[in-house]
Amino acid sequence: MNINFVIPCLLGVESIIANEMKELGAENVTAENGRVLFSGNENILARANICSRYAERIQILVGTFEAHSFEELFQGTKALPWEEWIGVADAFPVKGYSINSDLFSVSDCQAIIKKAIVERMKTVHNISWFEETGPVHQVQFSIMKNQVSLLLDTSGAGLHKRGYRLEANLAPIKETIAAALVNLARVRHYHTLYDPMCGSGTILIEGALLANNIAPGINRHFSAERWLNLPQNIWDEERERAKSLVLTDSQFTAYGGDIDGKTLEIARINAKRAGVDKYINFSRCDIRNFTPRSEKGTVICNPPYGERLLDIEQANELYRIMGKNFRREHGWAYYIITPNDDFEREFGRKADKRRKIYNGMIKCQYYMYFK
Repeated sequence: MNINFVIPCLLGVESIIANEMKELGAENVTAENGRVLFSGNENILARANICSRYAERIQILVGTFEAHSFEELFQGTKALPWEEWIGVADAFPVKGYSINSDLFSVSDCQAIIKKAIVERMKTVHNISWFEETGPVHQVQFSIMKNQVSLLLDTSGAGLHKRGYRLEANLAPIKETIAAALVNLARVRHYHTLYDPMCGSGTILIEGALLANNIAPGINRHFSAERWLNLPQNIWDEERERAKSLVLTDSQFTAYGGDIDGKTLEIARINAKRAGVDKYINFSRCDIRNFTPRSEKGTVICNPPYGERLLDIEQANELYRIMGKNFRREHGWAYYIITPNDDFEREFGRKADKRRKIYNGMIKCQYYMYFK
């Protein structure tokens, strides 16, 4: 079966996700603002959920159409083949959003889409009542400038929830964004990675997962695993495939530091839960005393922004300290994410490259120093 998929994503990571999907074997991959589209079979559905480092969730695109009225929304929804995915006992809650469209009432759109699916299912199955006691098929709608997209979520909990971070510090970076930072820093299995303000260890853990080619979703489950209309063997097949691709001769090493001993203990627990603790060394230290332990290295950090953990002047002082300690030397590269537009001035030199990335709802710049 050839299935059309959509990955909704934060601005700034679309091209990274598109490249990843191509590497995973997806077809017809297209990156757009805020989303990536692709197609593939049932195995690609399972593979994308298990292996994607950067996607928030994997959705099936059931159909698209234009709607200016509730009647057009009803008829457009009813015309789609919902019975191919939803069984007579399955639950199918509806949620979504409408932006710059004639149909602006989200609650009314929810009710009409739900009714239309029910009417379609009534006709196909010749029954009048749906108990919805079976596996959940979350229906998601987006209406953008009167263009309706109707989707089914296959992931359940967001894909950033790898399962290793049960605890975090006050301002953690999302796992998917941390993975994107590691990707942009081109971390490989023979590299040494540093995060001298590691917090709960997310950047280092994602670095270890990527460097060793460990699939981030290999130890968690997904909504679509319970769907009766999908072959159950695809999940076992794709987990076995992912396990077979893990590197066994990695030389990757990471060092994490933080001034908070309790936070470091959380980082150690998270790394162990992720199965990468043997690659990461944690120690309590101040950024003022940052001392590399290797001849070459890559530093990636998400310093306090002056919003939740420090005030602006404290944050600027931190950037000045980083500028002094992160010296321009052969074999060293530094990558810092921050929303502070004055970072380069405080740090003391212009970045070799910068890229806009959203960390949650905060617009940030990723400053890259590698020359």
